[in-house]
Amino acid sequence: MKKYLKSLIKIVLPLALGGGILWWTYRDFDFSAVSHTFLYEMNLWWLALSLVFEVLSHVFRGLRWKQTLEPLGERPRTGTCINAIFLSYAASLVIPRSGEVARCGVLKRYDGVSFTKSLGTVVTERVVDMMCVMIIALMVVALQFDVLHTFFVEKGTNFDSVRSLLISGSLYLWAGVAVALCVGGYYVLRRMSVAEKVKGTLRGFWEGICSVRGVRNLPLFLFYSAAIWGSYIMQFYLTFYCFPFTADLSFKAGLAVFITTSFAVLVPTPNGAGPWHYVVISMLTLLYGVSEADAGVFALIVHGTQTAALILLGMYAMIKTTQTDPIPAFPKGKE
Repeated sequence: MKKYLKSLIKIVLPLALGGGILWWTYRDFDFSAVSHTFLYEMNLWWLALSLVFEVLSHVFRGLRWKQTLEPLGERPRTGTCINAIFLSYAASLVIPRSGEVARCGVLKRYDGVSFTKSLGTVVTERVVDMMCVMIIALMVVALQFDVLHTFFVEKGTNFDSVRSLLISGSLYLWAGVAVALCVGGYYVLRRMSVAEKVKGTLRGFWEGICSVRGVRNLPLFLFYSAAIWGSYIMQFYLTFYCFPFTADLSFKAGLAVFITTSFAVLVPTPNGAGPWHYVVISMLTLLYGVSEADAGVFALIVHGTQTAALILLGMYAMIKTTQTDPIPAFPKGKE
């Protein structure tokens, strides 16, 4: 009963949070404008091209994931890795952040890849992705500092408070306490008489985290990482050309809105629904002169089509993986 209730909460709370933010954002919105824009004003060719980059981002992520698993002695098939990525994003639409576990389960079931090792590589991926986000964010700050400053000031961000927090000794004191607790917990765990299975699980997880150090072709790994985020950026920016009211916005504008939404989707709602819409509408109206009604239409259609694409890719991957022999008839790593 407790397990069922916990699973229910994991589904209901993100839906309620996202739904609440969406309701508040669109509480006075005329939804008839969405169908009119989609049927009579949109350029669907640009939308289709943006969705191509959505698919490519997942393909590159699957290829990079396979590369990080190879130093661990795991040789999953390329198709399994890519389909697992498709499934992971679809699963996260139901339970946010569940996709990481789901894709590791796919590799375990169909290609016999160690679950703990693959989960460790997912943690490594998240670290690399965060570094990519920070690099893009620094680029945006350099290119659009005045614009971003205006946006955060309009939204009530007190930069003096942020600066005070960063130079506050208490921040670094608590950070030091957290690090000390982690280190102390690690050594206590090492001295405890725990089951070998638990030790093996932790060892496999740690090996997965460190897998990036053993990547054989580092330039290719960096290319995949750049290609993933380049695809994300192009996927979003090309949607500007779908609408007459955003077609004239610059690439720098697209980059600024994109990186801000990248932080907004950290809120655990299905595919960032709610926070993503709020940030896009706010930036388009406050900074780039798009009317609130048009910005609302843009956010609904773009997010809706991208979410629909994730669902279709998840269905495709589910069909492909269920048709795959869980025990390959050829050695691991052979295509």
